Amino acid sequence: MQQPSAMIFAAGLGTRFKPWTDKHPKALAIINGKSLLQRNIEYLQQYGIRNVVVNVHHFAEQITNAITQNDGWGSTITISDETDAVLETGGGLKKAASFFSQTQSPVVIINVDILTDLNLGDMLKAHQSFQPLATLAVSDRSTSRYFLFDEQDTLAGWRNVNTGEEKISRPAATYIQKAFSGIHVFDPAMLPMIHQEGKFSMVDVYLQLARTQTIRAFDHSGSLFIDVGKPESVEKAERLFP
Repeated sequence: MQQPSAMIFAAGLGTRFKPWTDKHPKALAIINGKSLLQRNIEYLQQYGIRNVVVNVHHFAEQITNAITQNDGWGSTITISDETDAVLETGGGLKKAASFFSQTQSPVVIINVDILTDLNLGDMLKAHQSFQPLATLAVSDRSTSRYFLFDEQDTLAGWRNVNTGEEKISRPAATYIQKAFSGIHVFDPAMLPMIHQEGKFSMVDVYLQLARTQTIRAFDHSGSLFIDVGKPESVEKAERLFP
């Protein structure tokens, strides 16, 4: 089997990460001497993944320059250019779909502001064993929005616990809340099934596909994990990831 390829979502505006993002993309925020982007490229390399697509929008040139100057930190990196319009996660993947059209191997996605020691090898094995359309990394941490899974770890819906809003994709005897970690593995067969256009979220894609397709959870509760979403999370990230 071919090695999996990957996509790093790095196009976001990083509005929660001001003032850094007034002059830089969040992807280049430094944690103990390495940018978030470099750390995630090196994280993927630990699992043999060296073909990576990176989408760019906010201060796109700074990201492309960093990749060029560092020879991709040892990986082959392709840029998916969203400088015309930021497309969110779903739109970003759809725009980059042609980069994955020649592969039958799973594709890994990670948000650039996620740092984790999740065992991606175990997640890929689970994905290959159960053969769902997609596998979503989740954990038991507290958040305001959760994916809902049935007792077989199949995606069944979504809930915002602050507003009470729910979206149910399929019936289940019990809905189990899990926090999504911004890391997913999907089969390239999923790409032609994405019918939304323009700017949209992968959350909406998965909730729609879950009505007819199997999308599974991979619970990595207990792994180191941090969403470096705000400036105050940098100090914690530096303690967790020296």
